[in-house]
Amino acid sequence: MGFNIPFVDLKAQYLSISKEIQAALADVIQNTAFIGGKHVKEFEANFAAFCRAKHCVGVGNGTDALFLALKALGIGEGDEVIVPANTFVATSEAVTLTGARAVFVDCDPHTYNIDVTKISEKLSGRTRALIPVHLYGQPADMKSVCRIARDSGLKIIQDCAQAHGAEIDGTPLAAFGDVLCYSFYPGKNLGAYGDAGAVVTDDEGLANRVRMLANHGRLSKYDHEIEGVNSRLDGIQGAILNVKLKYLSLWTEARRQNAARYHELLQDMPFVVTPEVTPGAKHVYHLYVIRTKNRENLQAFLRERGIATGVHYPIALPNLQAYKYLGHSPGDFSVASAYQNEILSLPMYPELTNEMISYVAEAIRTWLR
Repeated sequence: MGFNIPFVDLKAQYLSISKEIQAALADVIQNTAFIGGKHVKEFEANFAAFCRAKHCVGVGNGTDALFLALKALGIGEGDEVIVPANTFVATSEAVTLTGARAVFVDCDPHTYNIDVTKISEKLSGRTRALIPVHLYGQPADMKSVCRIARDSGLKIIQDCAQAHGAEIDGTPLAAFGDVLCYSFYPGKNLGAYGDAGAVVTDDEGLANRVRMLANHGRLSKYDHEIEGVNSRLDGIQGAILNVKLKYLSLWTEARRQNAARYHELLQDMPFVVTPEVTPGAKHVYHLYVIRTKNRENLQAFLRERGIATGVHYPIALPNLQAYKYLGHSPGDFSVASAYQNEILSLPMYPELTNEMISYVAEAIRTWLR
């Protein structure tokens, strides 16, 4: 018996909590709490507690979260910021939006996160910050990142867009660096029903600067101390995220169990490389990414059997046309450039069943035969 397995099934998640979602939406509408309001305040407090941090500022989206964090730290024209070569363009895009320059570092061949052994060679007198990305849900090597930042006097902005609830040796990500930036894009582990994001920090002054920048440079209605932008978490998204946050730990455990099931079924297959988890890391599996030399063929084979897949990401950032002006060649980032042709994301969401995972694994085994 075959399945039709989507890459992500947001409808299945909604059906499991639909009554709570509808009640939350009704409350927003009845109280006309569309911009700010109690739902946003409650979510900010609850998400800060979830992250084990002191402050959370809801913003319009994850890209804005990165941009606002960088601006609040004073990073701009003439500065350089270290970013990984293998991630979504928002990470480097936010740097450029401040007027600073993104400096790329190749990815670790085992974890796909930033290769911390290659950071030092990219530092210069203009380097102001590091942006480690916890790619696919696995924490980057934050102990090494923190050591480099401390020795060089750099700020750390963590891109946590794929890492809601990830930990290192039982320690929350909020314990590392200056600020964390989250996306709540609908497909994320904690997803809104539209664009949404957050900046999380223990630094009250930094949180206030982010809040001011995100609200036209003001904290009160017409007292504009600086020029800012309009990037606010709206009441509807705050209410939805508040409902879903209650279930995030449960959903995360389901993702981890699904990943373990995938690993059990795929680990002995030739020509298929399964994810490698750093000892002590709590991987939250926003994505389950394998590697194979004949990706397009496998992807087409799975598609014919009703299995949707994705590629995250098909072009390493330094190889994008958008960064041609930097003058890089694929050989400058040999790991990221090689892996862009091999990585394949399998279906991953909490509602996946063992039978569905077995069907995917058996399809891959059939392809190999």
